[in-house]
Amino acid sequence: MSLKKKILTGYGVAFALMGLVFAWAVMNLVSLGRATDAILRENYRSILAAENMVNALERQDSGILLLFLGDSETGIAQFRENEAVFLEWLARAKDNVTIEGEEELVRSIETSYAGFRKQFSALTDAGDKRPPFSLSTYRESVHPLFIKVREVCVKLRHLNEETMYAASLRAGRVAHRAIWSTVLVAAAALAVALIFSILLAERMVRPIRSFMKAARKISAGDYGVRIPVETGDELGNMASEFNEMAAKLGHYHEMNIEQIISEKNKGEAVLSSIEDGLLVFDTDLRATGINPAARRILDLHFAETDRPDCADILPAPCVCDLIRKTVEKGKQPDIPDEQRIISCPKGENTRHYLFSVTVIRGTDRSLSGVVLLLRDVTRLKEVERLKTEFVMAASHELRTPLTSLGMSVDLLMEHAAPALAEKDRELLQAAHEEVLRMKALVNDLLDLSKIEAGRIELEFEKVPVQTLFDHAHSVFRKQMEMNQVRFISEPGANLPPVRADANKITWVLSNLISNALRYTGKDGEIRLSAHGTGQYIHLSVRDKGPGIPPEYQSKIFQKFVQVKGQVTGGTGLGLAICKEIVRAHGGTIWVESSPDRGSTFTFTLPVAR
Repeated sequence: MSLKKKILTGYGVAFALMGLVFAWAVMNLVSLGRATDAILRENYRSILAAENMVNALERQDSGILLLFLGDSETGIAQFRENEAVFLEWLARAKDNVTIEGEEELVRSIETSYAGFRKQFSALTDAGDKRPPFSLSTYRESVHPLFIKVREVCVKLRHLNEETMYAASLRAGRVAHRAIWSTVLVAAAALAVALIFSILLAERMVRPIRSFMKAARKISAGDYGVRIPVETGDELGNMASEFNEMAAKLGHYHEMNIEQIISEKNKGEAVLSSIEDGLLVFDTDLRATGINPAARRILDLHFAETDRPDCADILPAPCVCDLIRKTVEKGKQPDIPDEQRIISCPKGENTRHYLFSVTVIRGTDRSLSGVVLLLRDVTRLKEVERLKTEFVMAASHELRTPLTSLGMSVDLLMEHAAPALAEKDRELLQAAHEEVLRMKALVNDLLDLSKIEAGRIELEFEKVPVQTLFDHAHSVFRKQMEMNQVRFISEPGANLPPVRADANKITWVLSNLISNALRYTGKDGEIRLSAHGTGQYIHLSVRDKGPGIPPEYQSKIFQKFVQVKGQVTGGTGLGLAICKEIVRAHGGTIWVESSPDRGSTFTFTLPVAR
């Protein structure tokens, strides 16, 4: 018998036993399903109808009380609205009469409710001739009818509940018998299958053990091992092929060992000559290769044959998390450049390194490892720090002369402007506007420098999204009315509060709305919306302006970048400050835009815990 027939025979017996257990379980489930369906069909619908009739009746009684209290219009409307509900459920109860005594109770409900409706009609149809309403009138004429109808509805519910309880006991007994009978049948089938599988497996595994023993010898370097061919099935054929493979491996090993060693030495020389740190990790996040530059960067002294774990040699846990995600997904996650920098202490100094992760794939395109590259950017970080400090110092020094200049221009406009010629007044007004523009630019530069230097003070608190939207709307309400722009706020339903500095995030929203208002014409529309995604809330500002060309969308958040050919008037720093504020909150900001179809600016904030 061939190996295929042996395996099919084993599977055939197992499938036959599984089919027996399945058929028995289906029979028990069908029996149990009939019992539970009877409960639903005969009792639950009547219970539901009785409950809804009681609820509708009580709301009708409330409507009558409103009538007696003087609110006739509301009381009559409430009574008529719930009258239709009561009659609807009464009709359902009549259609579901399935047990003894239920039909009499339904008829009693119908008769009593007709009297209740008749009494209500008598109270409302008299018009101006009706006597004044009083509590005694309600107690004598209405309340007894209400109590009577309610008691009959409750009796109908109790009757079906008792019947439903008895039916559930019967279903429980059926389920108990089904469970034990299925367990017994399954246990017997499992025992038979287990015994048969052990016997068949032992017969099939015996030749495989010979393969395993021979494979271990080949992995140890013994290429002269051979497996005896004892059967004529597929395993016998595989033994012949295995023997031939072992002979060819021995021959190949003798031919290529020197070439392999040469290529290995060449690769190690290339890695040693690279000045950037280079680490190679396998799929278990263990280092399989580290070049000398990486050893100097990370101050590693263990032997080259060791395979340390990623967390044991890298000072930044975020890098190990990134490598782990790369191994899991088969590609590097997309993260911004500013988050790809790690710092390593070197004595009294600190070195900064820009890291990148690249996957290694085998010949079958499967992931076989990950390469981590560490590039020293300490000098660039220092230059950036000096640049930020220079901008901050220069902006700070400019504030005093600009303030003096602004006061001087304001005094000239107040006292000397009437005596000047028209052209001179225009020049003075232009100077006043340029001073204001310079002051705004200096303030923006100072704010941006503080944020980039990490000196911004944030007061985090739990802030509802609706509060942020309402405040932003109140700031621009008058401008939108003047420009005839519609403002739509969609804060989302049941959104949790965000963890944010309310003043800073309101500034971000105000800046985005101000930009949208600048590019939105009359009868335009600005829409604020929010929705949750995981542990973050996405807040969006959408306009229907001219849009942003694709070539500007990737750099619109950089300093001093403005779209050419569109309305200007800002400093080009607003979106850069928005980006830094959002980053300080642990979120991100981006834009989606198409020419002539408007723009949508979206940023994320973490959910408050």
